Amino acid sequence: MRRWITAAKAEPGVDLDLDVPAPLDMTRLVAHGVARPAAPSTALLVGCTAARAGGGETADADADADARATAPGERWTAQHPDPADASGRTP
Repeated sequence: MRRWITAAKAEPGVDLDLDVPAPLDMTRLVAHGVARPAAPSTALLVGCTAARAGGGETADADADADARATAPGERWTAQHPDPADASGRTP
């Protein structure tokens, strides 16, 4: 996984130390608690949120953006225990 992240950051010239477990936990929560297709979109929103807050420059901005996405996912999962509620379809 670390080799892939290094390769994926190289071409666009992204220079940041990615905390791999945090986004994996967030996308797992969203994929299983909300809907599988919601995970990539949520990850994009986390990236945009972190960038607006100066993400990459401070680990705090990245962690805060991840927490802001994880909290609604946790609430959604608690309020909608059946993943079919998210999309109207059974996963």
